[in-house]
Amino acid sequence: MTNKLELYCKAAQSAKIGIWKMNIITNEVFWDAVTKHILEVPEDFDPINGSGVNFYTEGENRDKIKMLINQAISDGISFEDKFQITTGKNNIKYIECVCQVEIIDGIPTQLLGTFQDITKEQNLIQELQLSVEKFSSIFSSANDAIFIIDTSNGIITDYNPRAEELTGYNSTELKGLHNSELFPLENRKQVAFFLNYNLIKDDYVVNETSIKNKFEKLIPVEIAFGKKFKMNKITYLVCFFRDISERKNVEEKLNMLSLAASETTDTIVIANPNGDAIWANNAYLELTGLCLEEVIGKKPGYLSKGPETDLQSTAKMRKAIQDKESIKITILNYNKKKEKYWFELNITTLFDSQNNFINFVGVGRDVTSRIEKEIELQRLLDVTSQQNNKLYNFAHIVSHNIRSHTSNLTMVVDLIENTETTTEKLSYFDLFKEGTEKLSETIEYLNEIITIQQKTSIEKTKILLKDEIEKTKMALSLVIKQSQITITHTIPEDLIVYAVPAYLDSILLNLFTNAIKYKSLNRKAFLEIGYEVNENYTVISFKDNGLGLNLDKNGHKIFGMYKTFHGNEDAKGIGLYITKNQLEAMDGKIEIESKLDLGSTFKIYLNEK
Repeated sequence: MTNKLELYCKAAQSAKIGIWKMNIITNEVFWDAVTKHILEVPEDFDPINGSGVNFYTEGENRDKIKMLINQAISDGISFEDKFQITTGKNNIKYIECVCQVEIIDGIPTQLLGTFQDITKEQNLIQELQLSVEKFSSIFSSANDAIFIIDTSNGIITDYNPRAEELTGYNSTELKGLHNSELFPLENRKQVAFFLNYNLIKDDYVVNETSIKNKFEKLIPVEIAFGKKFKMNKITYLVCFFRDISERKNVEEKLNMLSLAASETTDTIVIANPNGDAIWANNAYLELTGLCLEEVIGKKPGYLSKGPETDLQSTAKMRKAIQDKESIKITILNYNKKKEKYWFELNITTLFDSQNNFINFVGVGRDVTSRIEKEIELQRLLDVTSQQNNKLYNFAHIVSHNIRSHTSNLTMVVDLIENTETTTEKLSYFDLFKEGTEKLSETIEYLNEIITIQQKTSIEKTKILLKDEIEKTKMALSLVIKQSQITITHTIPEDLIVYAVPAYLDSILLNLFTNAIKYKSLNRKAFLEIGYEVNENYTVISFKDNGLGLNLDKNGHKIFGMYKTFHGNEDAKGIGLYITKNQLEAMDGKIEIESKLDLGSTFKIYLNEK
C-alpha cells in the first residue's frame, strides 16, 4: 500500500498536482512540495490546521472552502471545486481542490486531497467568455441589419434586432424566410448575382439596392456580403444591410440646391476631396471681393485670415477637412480689401452611391451685424457684473473700514473716561483728533467710491506709499502700543504707487490689524514692511512672526469670506476677502507664505499700468 501511495504521489508530482492530508484526530496537516509551490511558500513552511484557509481569497471563496471543510469533517462529505486564492507572494491564482474523506467505523478520520493550479485554463475560459460576450454585443447592438444565411438553400437562420426594425418582420416571420423575399421582384436577380459572386470569390463586396419591407415600402440600402464560414458541415454567409435613405435624401436635396445655388444670398463654395475650390456662387464672390479665377483651384479662405482671426478656429476647420468631417463654425474673416467681417460657415461632406467621398459643400453667411450686437450685449453684461461687484465691495468697505476707526475711537474715549487727571485726559485728545481725521478721510474716500461706481472702470491715482503707511501706523498707534508690536519699514519717501485711495487704506488697515490680532504670545512681536519693483508691479511685503497658518490644510480658503482660523472672538473672516477683491479690482493680487507658529508674509501686487 505504501509503494502504491508513493507511486501515486510521484505521478501527481510529475503532473504538477499537489497532495495534501489532514488527520482529523491529531490535527496534523501535510502539504507536499507541489502544493507549497502552487501556494508560493518556502519548502520548509510548516502548515498547521486551519492555516490553508487564509490563502483563499477573502469573501465568497474563503467562505465556501470553510463550509466544505466543515462538512467533510463533521458529515464525511467529500468535495471537488474551483477557487481563487492569493499566494504567499500576493499573486492571484485559480486552483482546483479535490477532497476525499477517510471514514473508520462511521467516523471521518482523515481528509486526503489534491491541489492543482488551473490559472492558465481559467484565464483562457474567461478570455473566451469575454470574446463571446463582446461579439454577441456587437452583433446585437450593430446599427446595420445583420443576417446569417444558409448558402445551401438561401434561408435566413439568424439575425440581429436591427434586422427586425429595418424589415418590419417579427422573430417568427423572419427566421426561416428565404432571403429573396426581402427584395422587390425586379431586384432579386441582381441580389442573387451578388450572393453567388461572393460565394465564388469569398471576398467583402458592397452593392447598392433596395429592399421591400413587410409593409411594401421600398427602402434604399447598401448590401454587403462578408466572408462565409462553416459550422456542422453547413456553409453560412453573413450579410449586412445599411439603410441609406437619409443619404439619398441628401443627394436629392443637393440636386435641388444646385438649381438655386447661383442666386441665393448665402455664400456657397464646392471643393474637391483635397479641399480645393471647384465652384463658388456670386454671393461668395461679392462677400470676399474675389473673382472666380482667384477662387478656383485654391483653398477657400486662403486670403481671409487677418490679425484678429482665431487660429484655433482655423485649425479646427483644417482638421475637419483633413478628416473629411462636417463642421459648423463662426470665424472672423477679412475680404480682399482687408475689411473685417464675421462669417458663419457650415461645411458638409458629400458621398456618392458607393459611399465614396466626392465633395465638400460650404454654405455660409455674413453675420457681422449679429455678432457685433452679441459682443456689445456681452460688454454690457460684463459692465453690469463689474458694477455689481463694485457695489458689493463698497458695502464691505463701509462696514469694515468704519468699524476699524470707530473701534479705535471707542478705545480712546474709554481711556479718557477712565483717566482721573485732566492732564492725562488732554494727552489723549491728539489721538482722538487723529482718529476722527482718519475716519473723516475714510468717509471722503467712500464718497469718492460712490462716484466711481457710476463709471465703467476704476480710476487709480498717484499715492506716496510711505505717507499712507505712516498714516495707518498713527491711526492705530494706541493699539500698536498696547500690543507691544514693533513695526518697521524700508519704504522710500518718493515711492509712488497707483491705487484707489480707499482700497489702499482698507488694505493697509487689514494687514496691520492682522499682524496685531494674530501675534504670538511666546515672543516679541514684529511686522516688517518691505518692497520691490518689477516690470508690471510694485510688490509690498508684510512679514510678521505671529501665529502663522498651515497652508496645506487652510491655503485654499485663506482668502475666503467668513473664514477664521485661530478662534479670536473679534475675528470676522472678512478682512482678507475684502483685501483680495480690492487688489483684483485694481488688476493686482495678493499672495501668502506662512508656517504654523513661525509667522506669515503677505505680498500685495499693485499693478502699475
